[in-house]
Amino acid sequence: MECDDEQSPIDIILGQEQNRWMESIVCVKNLVIGNNRQKSLVIQQGIVPRLLQWMIDESIPLELRTEAAVVLGSLAKGTEENIQQLVNAGAVPTLLKGLFNNSLPYVEACLRCLRTIFLSSHPPVSVVYQDATIIPHFINIISRSICTKECIANVLANCCTCTEHQNILCANGAIQALASLLTCNIYKIQMPALKSFAVLSFNNEDTCKAIASATFNGEQISSLFGQLLAHDKTSEMQMAAAKCLTYLYRGGAIPPTDRLVSHKALPTLVRMCKKDRTLEENVEGAETLSYLIEMDPELQKIASISDHIIKALAEYLKYTDIQQLDSSQTQKKDVDWSNALKQAAFQAFASLGANDEDIRKRVIETEHLIEHIITGMNSDNPKVQIAATRCLHSLSRSVQQLRTTFQDHAVWRPLLKLMQSDSDQVLTIASSTLCNLLLEFSPSKEAILECGAIKILVDLTAKPDPALRLNGVWGLMNLTFQAELKTKAEIIETLGSEQLFDLLSDSDSNILVRTLGLLRNILTKKSHIDSIMYDHGNEVMQAVVYVLEGEHTPEIKEQILCILANIADGNTSKDFIMKNDDVLKKIISYMVHANVNLQIAAVLIVSNLLTGEDDGAYMRQARLRELGMQRLLQQLLTAENPSLFQRYQD
Repeated sequence: MECDDEQSPIDIILGQEQNRWMESIVCVKNLVIGNNRQKSLVIQQGIVPRLLQWMIDESIPLELRTEAAVVLGSLAKGTEENIQQLVNAGAVPTLLKGLFNNSLPYVEACLRCLRTIFLSSHPPVSVVYQDATIIPHFINIISRSICTKECIANVLANCCTCTEHQNILCANGAIQALASLLTCNIYKIQMPALKSFAVLSFNNEDTCKAIASATFNGEQISSLFGQLLAHDKTSEMQMAAAKCLTYLYRGGAIPPTDRLVSHKALPTLVRMCKKDRTLEENVEGAETLSYLIEMDPELQKIASISDHIIKALAEYLKYTDIQQLDSSQTQKKDVDWSNALKQAAFQAFASLGANDEDIRKRVIETEHLIEHIITGMNSDNPKVQIAATRCLHSLSRSVQQLRTTFQDHAVWRPLLKLMQSDSDQVLTIASSTLCNLLLEFSPSKEAILECGAIKILVDLTAKPDPALRLNGVWGLMNLTFQAELKTKAEIIETLGSEQLFDLLSDSDSNILVRTLGLLRNILTKKSHIDSIMYDHGNEVMQAVVYVLEGEHTPEIKEQILCILANIADGNTSKDFIMKNDDVLKKIISYMVHANVNLQIAAVLIVSNLLTGEDDGAYMRQARLRELGMQRLLQQLLTAENPSLFQRYQD
């Protein structure tokens, strides 16, 4: 359209001839439709600030302001760079303000532009929450037209990225508003509504329970999700509905035994992993399936026998850029599908084999799986690394695999390499797997030990992340089980008294329990006990007294008493207890404790102290008699607890 022989429509729009603005903006609208090059040129010529200026100026005719919003919407449909230019120019706050106008065409023009912006790769999420009136207004106007339903549902689906956002949306009535969209039978409205429910329910117990307890027209919303899993629905809709049910289950709102989970969502996700689906569906299906079955053994069993899922996932690992699993639909651009598929397959295999030995055996029998896992652990892609290691961790729960397959392929080599990572996430899953490979029956244990496992694990115990500290102590505890004296001595020497006290005073009770388990393992076998106590007796006793005098649960107190019983079992180490009156008095107090387990542990200490044919045996007996130990032991003869009576008899 020719607007003027001398002036371009942009010049007129930027000028002061108001009577020519409408004609020129229509000209620009027609010029940029479907033409990204023209969109970029128009933006470069500075039209965006003028359009935004018109939109906030209420003296400008509403028809012109509406055309300005339409042109902005067209420009937003250009490149990602074009969208970012609009965002940087301040378009989003202006568009949001426009939603409060009484004119529906103007509101719809603003919403269409917002929808396009929020469907981009980097939506300006925070802007929506800067004004507390925006979300309530979204909910208030969502039902005004097909356009408002579609656009607002899309914006909500893409502006909810954290727990705070989820709670704000729910508090403002988003659940009921979106529920009405699920039944409208208009696909372009139902889909973003489903996606909104998915982001609302992900990893949030409160919103999950609110969704699961809500109804629309007398029907539970979870049942509406189930209806959208029907085979006559598109794959995209089935996938979104399965996600919603998965998140509701993982959020504790519906049980895994609910047929919507086990007989609807799970089979749907398995179907999405088949070769006749798009790559995007393959990846999304496997990842969501992994999340669905991760925590429940029964769901894992159902999935493992569903439609050859293990074989289907194995195909993911064979993918190359040349060999497309499915090319019937246009795939997302700039996606490394080889890595995406490997990551998804490893995650699904990890969840499948999390609990059941038979399933692990079937997974491990997948052709060249261990080779694929090792390749994945050596990948430059962190997500593939983590997923491959998570898969190895799941399979490492198998005693048989630790003794055979893992040893044959030396999986500990790439694992130790990952232990040098700067990523806490990588370190956490790698160290968890390493702990399993350090179990007493694992043939890999000696090789890992020779490669500096002790220092690696001790270094972990000083990490800020409690999960890493726990894994460090757990690995050391596994190393010391039935270990040689040399290994025990090296561990306690490397750990040092300061780090030992830090672990014993850790705020995470699990770390304290494992540290006590470590000490208990170190102080086993008479000759080992005497040697360790000869070199480190003072530090060990300080640690024991430190925990014994603290405010701890009976279970932890029992662990400490068991450690003392081990010390009392040595030949020379008994003296460390006998020379410590405070410890002896504590032992006496536990002999009359209301908790029978603590009584039994205390009696075991005394029993070990009294035994022995060394010269000090008589002196120990005399000292314990002075403290009233004989009287207490005689009282235990009348104990009603058979275990306690048996311990005394022994």
